[in-house]
Amino acid sequence: MRARVPSLAALAALLAIPAWAAVQAPEPTSHGSEVIFFIEIVLLIAAGRVGGELMQRIGQPAVMGQLLAGIVLGPSVFGALLPDLQTAVFPPSAEQHGMIDAVAQLGVLMLLLLTGMETDLRLVRRVGPPALFVSFAGIAVPFALGFVVGMVAPAWIIPDPDMRLVTALFLGTALSIASVKIVAMVVRDLGFLRRNIGQIILASAVLDDTLGWIIIGVISGLTAHGELHLSSIALTLLGVFVFIVASLTIGRRAVSLIIRWSNDHLVSEMPVISVILVITVVMALITQGLGVHTVLGAFVAGVLIGESPILTRHIDEELRGLITALFMPVFFGLAGLSADLTVLANPTLLALTVGLILIASLGKFGGAFLGGWLGGLTFRERVALACGMNARGSTEVIVATIGLSIGALDQNLYTMIVTMAVVTTLAMPPMLRWALKRLPLSEEEKSRLDREAFEEKGFVTNLERLLITADGSANGRLAARLAGLLAGQRGLPTTVLRWSPVGPKPEDNGKEADEIEDVVATVGHAAEAARITETQAAGQGPARVDVTTRLAGAAIEESVATEAERGYDMLFVGVEGTGVSDSPVAEDVARAAEAFEGPVAIAHAQGVDDASGGALRILVPVTGTGVARRAAEVALALARASGGRVTALYVSPVRQRGGGIASSLSGLLRSEEALLREVMMLGEQTGATVRTAVRAGVPPDEAILRSAHAGRHDLIVMGVNRRPGESLSFGPVADRVQAGARRPVLFVAS
Repeated sequence: MRARVPSLAALAALLAIPAWAAVQAPEPTSHGSEVIFFIEIVLLIAAGRVGGELMQRIGQPAVMGQLLAGIVLGPSVFGALLPDLQTAVFPPSAEQHGMIDAVAQLGVLMLLLLTGMETDLRLVRRVGPPALFVSFAGIAVPFALGFVVGMVAPAWIIPDPDMRLVTALFLGTALSIASVKIVAMVVRDLGFLRRNIGQIILASAVLDDTLGWIIIGVISGLTAHGELHLSSIALTLLGVFVFIVASLTIGRRAVSLIIRWSNDHLVSEMPVISVILVITVVMALITQGLGVHTVLGAFVAGVLIGESPILTRHIDEELRGLITALFMPVFFGLAGLSADLTVLANPTLLALTVGLILIASLGKFGGAFLGGWLGGLTFRERVALACGMNARGSTEVIVATIGLSIGALDQNLYTMIVTMAVVTTLAMPPMLRWALKRLPLSEEEKSRLDREAFEEKGFVTNLERLLITADGSANGRLAARLAGLLAGQRGLPTTVLRWSPVGPKPEDNGKEADEIEDVVATVGHAAEAARITETQAAGQGPARVDVTTRLAGAAIEESVATEAERGYDMLFVGVEGTGVSDSPVAEDVARAAEAFEGPVAIAHAQGVDDASGGALRILVPVTGTGVARRAAEVALALARASGGRVTALYVSPVRQRGGGIASSLSGLLRSEEALLREVMMLGEQTGATVRTAVRAGVPPDEAILRSAHAGRHDLIVMGVNRRPGESLSFGPVADRVQAGARRPVLFVAS
């Protein structure tokens, strides 16, 4: 702890340097001073970082530290202590304020983009009615209270008596909205993110945020001219409805295709981030053209972008880093600068602020509690929900800033609302911690949490994109079918790269086109069959699989390496001639596999002429190694997708008969039991049918072949290690299994 305090003190001391530079800076011109602008940026970022660090160290959200840092830099503290210096750093001229405000306005769009990306609408569908009741009641009750307060408030506190209705609508919105970011942070820190109550709290906050941005977008658009008309309200609501429906249908696919195209075809650095920013601004301009605030367009853009399958973790982190490091501290710092807490020295305003906080808290608490009762939750669950929904946080600040910018709020009302946001947000974490710790874990929850923990650490459940390189042979069709089953089960985008060891030949273009079309069709049929099977089993199927085709433009290893840079998690290979270890084809496959850094699946279709069959009966040897577990996961996923079953085979080196080795045999049986129990558990988690078998006292390859023939299995899936060399080799056991299987084999190589 001693080492942390000096580091924070040193960081805080740096804040004095920009302030000194501001005093030394030349007088701003009529167009504003660039030097002052950069000093303001540095101050807001550094102060926001210090404030965020301090808040997080005491268990509060960092965004509150950024807001409080702005309040300290504003007239409330800095301006009260050193008014001349504060004015020098943050001059009141419109031109100077406009420069920093432009960054803040862009920051609003970026914040709403990030909020949308973190919004999981599928979560709302999973938890069902409780979240709907909590969200609607949690919005309706405080909105009604805020609206009444705005309509009966004394005239001197209303910015414009002619806009009292507008002010009342903004007050209602400000009191009813909740911050999904703050709620998610606290629930995640407490380890309740995957608990039933945590999911309902988060889903309710998602709905609150979504409905809140729609409401604020509509109200701000309607009040742009200072008055409301039924005709304009109807047109605006119709426009919003059409926009949202079009975005969630046509727009979802269009955004996914645009992001995927930019990721696959643009060669400059970070092209996807540029495309994401363009999409955000374009959708914001669309809502602006509809007469609705730009925040709605940015939020919906974030929702669509967050659902894109090509939004890799790296891209997400780069974009999140830009927003959290630059735009968040500038926006919230500037929001704090606009609040003048010195006005609360007025006893009347202070009393009104306290009353506003009480009304907001009781309204949100009461509405959420009522919604939980309607949703059939227990008393303790309703209390936890009500505590969790009372944090306004960043969302409230954005709403207040919009209200101030369009004249619906004045400086006093703005300060009161920001104060209310700070108080309710700081009070929520300890209240929610207290409420959640009183909720026991049910057996149903424990089972679901175990399944989700498996999915988080699993191999197949973390696949996001597949690459297939295949020709028109039986091996190619088998690889296409198996990859299609995996892709269809989870809606994974898939790319088919036409196998060509030395690049395309002009005389073979027609044949290549026919072969790749056949492979793509096989992938599509298998993916659709898996999607239908998943829909029947789970009640809700994944998205349809997007299949992209590529023709190799160079040697296959170069084509695979180039394509792999676009981001793939697994490579499927199906090529005629790979069964002969010393053939040129096998050497080409070895080089192609070497060019791909991730797992590679090699398909051999001996014994079948048609890869389009139905349910798969799969044999998978288990040994307890990482490669064997990965193969078992692939086998289970293929079995579930095809409606088949898996037999997990353990090969024991000890012949289990006689009594002379009872003690060692007992230990061996415990090992066998543990391995087979693990596969059974994997089967339960994935929903696949699993059988177990043990063969003892025979070589592994012989045991595998005997079990495959005796059980009439359609496919053998083996986890193997890639061995270095010019030819493709997975070891003598794998070679003997492939040679003697007389049925399809899939090697899953690490």
